[in-house]
Amino acid sequence: MDICVFEDRGWRTLLPLTYARPVFSLLCGTRSLLQKTLSFYPDASIRLACRPLLKNLTTEEFKYPANIDGHKDGTLFINGRLILNEPIPLEGPEEFAVKNDILLFARLKKDRAAELTADVLLHGDMIALLDGSVAEVRCNGKLLDFYWDIVNANKSELMRELGNQSLGTIEGKVYDGAHLVNREGIFIGDNAKIKPGAVIDAEDGPVYIGEGTVVNANSSIEGPVFIGRDCMIQASARICPGSTLGEVSKVGGEIEESIIHGYSNKQHDGFLGHAYIGSWVNLAADTINSDLKNTYGTVRVSFGNITIDSGETFVGLAVGDHSKSAINASFLTGSVVGFGSNVVVSGFPPKFVPSFSWCTNTGIEPYRLEKSLEVAKLVMARRKKKLTRTAERVFRAVYKQTAGEREAVIEEWEE
Repeated sequence: MDICVFEDRGWRTLLPLTYARPVFSLLCGTRSLLQKTLSFYPDASIRLACRPLLKNLTTEEFKYPANIDGHKDGTLFINGRLILNEPIPLEGPEEFAVKNDILLFARLKKDRAAELTADVLLHGDMIALLDGSVAEVRCNGKLLDFYWDIVNANKSELMRELGNQSLGTIEGKVYDGAHLVNREGIFIGDNAKIKPGAVIDAEDGPVYIGEGTVVNANSSIEGPVFIGRDCMIQASARICPGSTLGEVSKVGGEIEESIIHGYSNKQHDGFLGHAYIGSWVNLAADTINSDLKNTYGTVRVSFGNITIDSGETFVGLAVGDHSKSAINASFLTGSVVGFGSNVVVSGFPPKFVPSFSWCTNTGIEPYRLEKSLEVAKLVMARRKKKLTRTAERVFRAVYKQTAGEREAVIEEWEE
């Protein structure tokens, strides 16, 4: 029996973070949702199911086959938005679990498993195929519906995952004048540097600092925090509990309970709280976001013409890949910026900025595809990365896919 980790229609509620990546590629805690799931099954045969647009890109990133037929002995299907607390047995009778009519997992023999193709998993009524013929059971896991669900789960996932690792290891260089509080809860990777005046505080939660990362003078990091490889923590930065910084990111200012997916910059002063920032994003000097309303009420989040009451008191900013802000950008509580956009305003931008758009004081205009591609390639080259042909095809497809959201918002501004 093999394992199939799949996308369902819930990828849409995790936009703008999932335009160019499958849901199971999203970070929470120390690693991706896929890595979390597969950690329970180190020797299993793995395949993935995702949107057709992302098939080749997914295979390139994870090295597992995508959207292919299953194993001759059957398949254990696991929703890619699910954080498991314990492994689902690979062997056993046919059974499935649901939550709010969403399939969490299904363990099926060959004939019935063959009916759950990637297309059915994305668009079909999977439960109707199983209900009445397969036993329904409960599943002890957390299903992630919106970006704030991931952010809210991050702190506890950091505590759980880092608590299971061997900490208390200092492989990099800690300069005289730097302070490590509770060394037993700190890991500092090879070739990392902790400069004088920096404070790494693991008294209330563990801290992981990846190889090659530099923590500059007078900065503070208070666990639980995970920082990936080759990051730059600028002088006097404050990395607060519940934060995850993906690889090769450069950060400064104050960051609280936020996730930066990787290869992104927030180098200067400014506050980032309860936010999820995609890859290849640049937040310019003094960019800030609000994550709490003055009324202390629940935060409403807009996705184009759809507004959702999150039910949460703290909700920050979500930014899609390849987007940028100019200096002094100030984002309101629960703001969303799409894929490949620029926010260049002197006041508060709209709470929703559509993909591939320029948002200025005079309104919102489309961002030309070829120019945005040119800039993306230039930015990636600065980190010695190339936009592959596969990734460029996805980039172009996202531009077409998001035309409707641009047109709707631009029309609203013109009115």
